Amino acid sequence: MITGALRAIYKINLGVKMTERVLVFTDRPSKKENIDLTNSERRQRLKDIALLTVETGRNLCREIISCEYLSTESHGAEPPTKLWEIAFGKRAVDALKDAGLLRSILMKKAKDEQLKAAERIVSRHKKYAVNAVIALSNYSTSHTRFRDFLTRICKARYASMPLFDVSMLEGAMNVDWKALSKRTREVAKVVNRAESIEIKTPNGTHISFSKKGRKAESDTGILTKPGSFGNLPAGEAYLAPLEGTANGSLVLEWAPTRQLKSPITLIVKDGYVVDIYGEEGYADYLRLKLSEKKENANIAEFGIGTNDKATRPDNILESEKILGTIHIALGDNSSFGGTVKTPFHQDFVFFRPTVTLIGKDGTKRLLMKDKNRGGL
Repeated sequence: MITGALRAIYKINLGVKMTERVLVFTDRPSKKENIDLTNSERRQRLKDIALLTVETGRNLCREIISCEYLSTESHGAEPPTKLWEIAFGKRAVDALKDAGLLRSILMKKAKDEQLKAAERIVSRHKKYAVNAVIALSNYSTSHTRFRDFLTRICKARYASMPLFDVSMLEGAMNVDWKALSKRTREVAKVVNRAESIEIKTPNGTHISFSKKGRKAESDTGILTKPGSFGNLPAGEAYLAPLEGTANGSLVLEWAPTRQLKSPITLIVKDGYVVDIYGEEGYADYLRLKLSEKKENANIAEFGIGTNDKATRPDNILESEKILGTIHIALGDNSSFGGTVKTPFHQDFVFFRPTVTLIGKDGTKRLLMKDKNRGGL
């Protein structure tokens, strides 16, 4: 059953051909990370899944390349140089180094003109890049230039699977992909008719923001077209809210991998979290991360879950896909339509949301109402 589900990632989700090269990577905990027993066991399972994924794919493509690297300790941080060399080829990375560009990209400090120069270099060497990626690192690489360059410039297909757990192979991955794709695209289509969005939940969350000039995208799990990118498990319509427009409060009841002992309230003003209230230990972690860089406090993403087989609330990779939920992320949004660059991106899921779409002319449409699963 597990091997069959892993084969499906190659054959159904990514559409890997026998002539192609596939990169599978994972990360190992750093000494700086404070990991409890539960998360330590989960991280070991993730490593085991990566090894099994490599073995499963050996007869499904021309070449499987595997890599394990030291954790970056943060979602959205750029992976290390060695992974860049494997994915893009040493010639491309050497050229980036020679041009004095790689370090600023890895630190997420590259300016627009530097990124354009880097894109030209990557484009010249794109024939050396891998064809498909299965990203099984604990910390997400979705919102990185590494992923963006691979998919947008090199046209690699990219399955991002941070925090993945074996139970997902029989749960959220065991979905009707055609129905999921249709549902997700319909949600994105409706959201794109709005210019601003308002969200309320029974626990006290109330936030609004503009999406003017921003387009909702569909994460359907079908990543067979050149340059496709998405999560596995899949199932969300998502967008980058217009910077500086979000205002309100977010009441967190779930951290990425556990339920909080008590709620944490984030106060949002002009697009940024400006205050954090709560005595839960996770609040201290958030205060630390948001104090490191102003950009870490940016309201980066709004997403709507569309996967009817997703159920786990204790793993953000799956919980943000649960049909009838919404999620909001802080930090980087530069890889999906936003302008904020920072080595941090963290999603939080919200249950029983009421979502109101507001058009250019002020007309309102109720997309989701409290327990309404799907809302359309």
